[in-house]
Amino acid sequence: MPPKVKSGGKGRAPAKRKLPEEFPPGEVLTDTLKRSWKLGRPVGQGGFGLIYLADENSARAVGTDAPYVIKVEPSENGPLFSELKFYMRAAKPELINTWIKSHKLKHLGVPRYWGSGLHEKGGKRYRFMVIDRLGTDLQKKFEECGRKFPRKLVLQLGLRLLNIFIISLLHKINYLIQPVKVRSRHWPPGVEHVNHVYLVDYGLSYRYAPDSVQKDYKEDPKRCHDGTIEFTSIDAHKGAASCRRSDLEILGYCMVQWLCGRLPWEDKLQDPIYVRDSKIRSLENLSEFMNKCFSPKDKPDEIQKFMEEVKSLGYKEKPKYEALACILKTGLKAIRAKDDGKLEFTPPTGAVSPAKVR
Repeated sequence: MPPKVKSGGKGRAPAKRKLPEEFPPGEVLTDTLKRSWKLGRPVGQGGFGLIYLADENSARAVGTDAPYVIKVEPSENGPLFSELKFYMRAAKPELINTWIKSHKLKHLGVPRYWGSGLHEKGGKRYRFMVIDRLGTDLQKKFEECGRKFPRKLVLQLGLRLLNIFIISLLHKINYLIQPVKVRSRHWPPGVEHVNHVYLVDYGLSYRYAPDSVQKDYKEDPKRCHDGTIEFTSIDAHKGAASCRRSDLEILGYCMVQWLCGRLPWEDKLQDPIYVRDSKIRSLENLSEFMNKCFSPKDKPDEIQKFMEEVKSLGYKEKPKYEALACILKTGLKAIRAKDDGKLEFTPPTGAVSPAKVR
């Protein structure tokens, strides 16, 4: 990692963005290709705007079985514009299908992009984007399991996320998800794709090497601490443009949290300097970091090895993806398991469900 620097303050607060007015069910939006989409009820809200159930425009109302969602934000907001650039470059249905066939994959966990455009209502302009509707948020499954996932599941998720945003697609077109919080989704039980995991929310993604030229390491105080504070990389904490190791560092933090339930710096998330310095100390002494998170009998050696490999990377260095995947697969072998394609979201032995936690 680059040398530590002193910070001059507590970090800046994220800029406030305008949320759109809620559209009534039945509102029709027309994309740039003149296709019409009908809105159903809103099902979510982010920092950029609202998310609605949606379907192609027809006489019938949009029901709970709607196959699409539409993200809507005021046109002057920025995150959806950035996310659109990613989806239009990397997630068109024909591109994803071609990639799956050419690489002999069964599945690629990136939602498909179906259309986008601008919509005017009440004298205001809104940007919108149509993508696949997905299922349960992984964070919700984490809470339902008492904030701990079984080791096998964590290693399976690590392998799939590694495949999604590094090996299979995103880094091949010079995209990074950093500093977006790594949060995947899977379809709920009873649906065909119950074992599929998707990486979502690309509002802060960007091309780390446009024209195949990567930026030099340079810290910018105005960009310090971007992203979800508990997971964002040390590079992002220091205001440097993210690189390939940044995504891998985030994945490492996620796997540790999924296994032990809580990262050591989660007690002071309101203090970004404290969080940054805690992460720096943790990577400087990974053995001590793992001892804080796990008991000796539960310590996952493969996670420490994974993070040691990430720690050793230079800012512009290409990670050894196959070696990282091999580390996680070795962890599965150590517990006499294998990636059988089945994701079992059950609390590990000793975990307590949220309903039983005071």
